[in-house]
Amino acid sequence: MKIAVFCSANAQIDSDFFSLTTELGHWMGKQGHTLVYGGADRGLMRCIGQSVHEAGGMTIGVVPQILLKEQRPDYVDIEIPCDNLSDRKDIMLAQSDVCVALPGGIGTLDEIFTVAGSHTIGYHNKRVVLYDMNNFWQPLVRVLDDLQARGFVRGQWTDFIQVAHNLDELVKLIGD
Repeated sequence: MKIAVFCSANAQIDSDFFSLTTELGHWMGKQGHTLVYGGADRGLMRCIGQSVHEAGGMTIGVVPQILLKEQRPDYVDIEIPCDNLSDRKDIMLAQSDVCVALPGGIGTLDEIFTVAGSHTIGYHNKRVVLYDMNNFWQPLVRVLDDLQARGFVRGQWTDFIQVAHNLDELVKLIGD
């Protein structure tokens, strides 16, 4: 399976997120899954790439040209250069079977909602799973519940975005 992972490229975050990301990456690599990610060589992006690579898995980095000017990613087996972040999202979605969102910021939120939004209108049937490490995604879940209660979501938001609180739940949601 090709699993797109959206996550932070910042290194100054809680160390628990790195430990849990490493655990996920090792599971992916050992199961023979392919990682599709942004290819950055910092933060959780570096961590997921390195851990999948260490466990023998394949990594596909979709890297905007502007980032390639600064650095060459260490843990990318297949590099797909792209022009901008919109291209990156389109390519990551096309290359993956399911998308998993680890803790992240504005870019991660953009990726989550691009995939979920395009699913709601029928462009694809791929799900986004929020890996709710240490309850990171609970504020977003509350916002989504509020949008649902106010009638701003067609159907149920959980038809497009699911939540896993640990690796076992994540494995069940994405299918092994």
